[in-house]
Amino acid sequence: MALEAWVMEESDEDQRLPHQKNPNQVVPLTELEEIGVLYWHLDPKKQESGEELEKIRETRGYSYMDYLELCPGKVDNYEEKLKNFYREHIHADEEIRYCLEGSGYFDVRGKDDRWIRIWIKEGDMIVLPAGIYHRFTLDTSNYVKLMRLFVGEPVWTAYNRPQEDHPARQGYVKNLLNNSGVALEAH
Repeated sequence: MALEAWVMEESDEDQRLPHQKNPNQVVPLTELEEIGVLYWHLDPKKQESGEELEKIRETRGYSYMDYLELCPGKVDNYEEKLKNFYREHIHADEEIRYCLEGSGYFDVRGKDDRWIRIWIKEGDMIVLPAGIYHRFTLDTSNYVKLMRLFVGEPVWTAYNRPQEDHPARQGYVKNLLNNSGVALEAH
């Protein structure tokens, strides 16, 4: 199963809709890699015990892991949390998410500052680099169970846009301009 990504159509409609342009403008994995987004497709039935996941965790230094189940009835202040996740922001660290069940959208800013929508489904694992502008929402299924991975202790601090002076943003832009490589090849 391949990751699906496309250039988003700007719209005020429900954020959980696909918002694909007509015709759809597919964004290939190579373009996501150019902006620092890494992707793997893993076997979600193995979760923590899968060899490939263990290799990724070891190579990239992901020492902490927890789970987030996001849907109405499972999360206090569900609608408010979803709105917060959908605010454009950056983090000082990578954002690593492995979709175990359900589906949702990560939107990231491309090189030209346009929104690229990435549809993650069961088995998809993505890494968003520190400093990339992004946001998250569920799709119309209104359910996702994610494994969240961190280097060291978990940090969830979001810095809402604009953050051009934040060190993580400056580092991201510098790496983007220098087109630096990635630490572990994704697929």
